Amino acid sequence: MNFLIKSITISTLLVSNSYAEMETKSNAMRLLRDDKKAKASKSKGYEIWAPDQSNSVVGEGTLGNKGSYLWIWDSKDMVDVHSEPTPLSCTPIKAQGPCDIFDIFPLALDEYDADGVKTGQTLQDLNGFGRFHGALKDPSNNRYINVNMFTPKGGYVGVMDTTTKEAIGLFRVAATSGTNSERSVHMSFWAVDGSAIIIANLHGKMVERIDVTRNSDGEITDLSFNRSASVYLGKDFSLKAEPTYFLGHNAFGRPLIGSIVGSYDDADTGDLTPALACKEVGCTDANAVATEGGERTNNVPVCPIPSMNSNVYVTMGGGGLLVLKSTETPMQIVGEYGDAIVNGAGCAGTQSQNQVFLNAGVSASGAGSDQSTFTLYTLDDTLYSGPSTMQNYPPAQQVFKDPTNTNTNGNVDGVADQNPSGQIPQYTTRRDSHGAVNTIDGKYVHVADRIKNVVEVFDTETYEHVSTYDLVSMDGQSGRSGPSGACRIKSVTDDAGLVLNDPAPDLMDITPDGKYIVMGFRGPAPVTVGHAAQGSCPGVGIVEVTKGGKSGKLVNVLRASNVTPDSVGITVTGGHDYIGKERSDVHQVTVISKK
Repeated sequence: MNFLIKSITISTLLVSNSYAEMETKSNAMRLLRDDKKAKASKSKGYEIWAPDQSNSVVGEGTLGNKGSYLWIWDSKDMVDVHSEPTPLSCTPIKAQGPCDIFDIFPLALDEYDADGVKTGQTLQDLNGFGRFHGALKDPSNNRYINVNMFTPKGGYVGVMDTTTKEAIGLFRVAATSGTNSERSVHMSFWAVDGSAIIIANLHGKMVERIDVTRNSDGEITDLSFNRSASVYLGKDFSLKAEPTYFLGHNAFGRPLIGSIVGSYDDADTGDLTPALACKEVGCTDANAVATEGGERTNNVPVCPIPSMNSNVYVTMGGGGLLVLKSTETPMQIVGEYGDAIVNGAGCAGTQSQNQVFLNAGVSASGAGSDQSTFTLYTLDDTLYSGPSTMQNYPPAQQVFKDPTNTNTNGNVDGVADQNPSGQIPQYTTRRDSHGAVNTIDGKYVHVADRIKNVVEVFDTETYEHVSTYDLVSMDGQSGRSGPSGACRIKSVTDDAGLVLNDPAPDLMDITPDGKYIVMGFRGPAPVTVGHAAQGSCPGVGIVEVTKGGKSGKLVNVLRASNVTPDSVGITVTGGHDYIGKERSDVHQVTVISKK
């Protein structure tokens, strides 16, 4: 997607319901998009950054447990299907990539507590620094990315400078009573103006915030983990461990920055929403009223999608949606939805003018193995002003819901409770909406299906479904009956039982010139959501945008590969129990413009 919202910052415009002011804002956005396209035409090119969830440490007994790789390619190498371009280095001592995350964040970094005192432990002493799940760019100036390490019980989030490819900060989020695993960073997102990083502490059931301070040139000068800004999404809050941060020198010999401020005493750790409903089903507050439009059964935050009006749309694993005002401290709940209104497990969002688009897919847990979900919603971003006593307002509009969706994660419109057809491409009828991005002019949104290897395209003004294109054929229209596309050429071939030409598309971004969409393609040993994400050509899919943004076709795959030895037996629910050596598993892609 641009998993991040389109980076259009209009700080001088005030949200208004008057037609004149909204029309002025729309015109300003169109002018900024035109300016963006003009600048793209003069671009010096760009880089493609792809986090790889697989281990970089030898001998691990679990996938995505320790270490990871970062693949970076130059845009000049992206479309030649017959070449294997050399990935770029992230350190001064290595000539080429991929970049080991332990080279970027050295093991000797010291951990500090909230009082600025060393804990006596280094990064080497701690567990859970693995499973590089996503790296999203700072939309304010394209200079920084966040680093999201998703190993359960780990909870690490970092920041890198894209110009030098060096680490500048690293934090470990709080551990809570939310789940048995206590903490993890699924994804974090930059505020659209770059003033903060909003963190989904998934296993902690909490949304947290790092405040970002910059100088007049946009350079980050401080990163402050603000405990007072946090919002707990579960029930019966209990703090198991405070957040920490790391200091020391990066691979370039320069010091990391960071601090911890505020207090959880000032955070929103209560059980109730502003409408006095339970944030999560089962709270025991005597003042709680009934949740309308379904319930919120498991509030593990999946993706906190930021908007141009400083709202954050927090999708949740069990269904339902909470909208936060990110500029308040603590962040305020300004919108709340039951799981029958916004179904669960969405992990994609994008904004076109005033409309935020969010998807819903299958659950990442084992419960998702017989689920099928492809749904897209839209909400008006201008209608959230502050805490409200109304539930399910402003209304969420359903753009698309596949009639074959199972009755899971809050859906009540399906014809079946289960779909046991697995994920083998030739046999499955399941769907999994995961990943979305706007075209460069904002007219269309492309939404990927991780199981069926197709992309659905919708008009962002009329909400019309305008086309479907596939990722397995050369022309994007012929499916498996036509000539095979780039994934077949780049597929893993060390296990005869593995189905080839199976991209398993995940999170995505669009290039600055709008010509290509880049997608994370999953591997034969999927680290996460194994029941819906086994693929055969791990790396980055290069999709050429066609028909004025209404369609596309896969033209290349930048192949990632990791054969680091381990002791893992690969069992894939609904797929193929892979016996080969490939472990690469790219989950997300970010495009970084060169300065």
